[in-house]
Amino acid sequence: MQQRVFHGDLTPDDLAMALVGEFSRGDLRAQKVGTPDKVIVQIATPSRRASGGNTSLAVSIQKIDDGVMVGMGEQEWLGVAASLGQTAVSALLNPLNLLGRIDDVAADVDALQLPEKVWAAIDRFTRSVSASSEISDRLRTTACPYCNTANAVGAAVCVQCGAPLGSVQPDSCTACGFVNAKEAKFCSNCGAKLGDHQDPKGLRDP
Repeated sequence: MQQRVFHGDLTPDDLAMALVGEFSRGDLRAQKVGTPDKVIVQIATPSRRASGGNTSLAVSIQKIDDGVMVGMGEQEWLGVAASLGQTAVSALLNPLNLLGRIDDVAADVDALQLPEKVWAAIDRFTRSVSASSEISDRLRTTACPYCNTANAVGAAVCVQCGAPLGSVQPDSCTACGFVNAKEAKFCSNCGAKLGDHQDPKGLRDP
């Protein structure tokens, strides 16, 4: 499953509503289920479901400290006949599969293009609310390894004891936004080399 992190003042429901509005048109249909802290948006085509296809492109949006984590994969389309409670529980407990050929998702949209279009819509929305993959000011503190005093990210020495802080500065992945430990050479979320300004389209799937 592909995952990215967006830091800023946004909620899972805000992003979910934007995706439902964006992809509930033409031959595509979108629905959202979940809780305030975790929402699943499913995107599929009625024509494919009517012919027996039941796979949807599913976007998982989960609240984290200072933003949201977004994952994308495949999931069985949850019918409207199910109760809201059952639907929400089923969607949240059923893990998303790795993206492959999503033949049941769209008849007139290439299976490889739809995920890219969804990521593009997510990027547009997060930019519109000033969210990004960079660490925000609210996360820009790091604890001194000697006295545990909170210091601003980027500080050379601890304001309390004067110890050097270079070894504990966090590093936000420029590709997916995940916050990694300073000593990490590759992002533990997407596999991108840290320090490289890599295009998110070039992410290595976990």
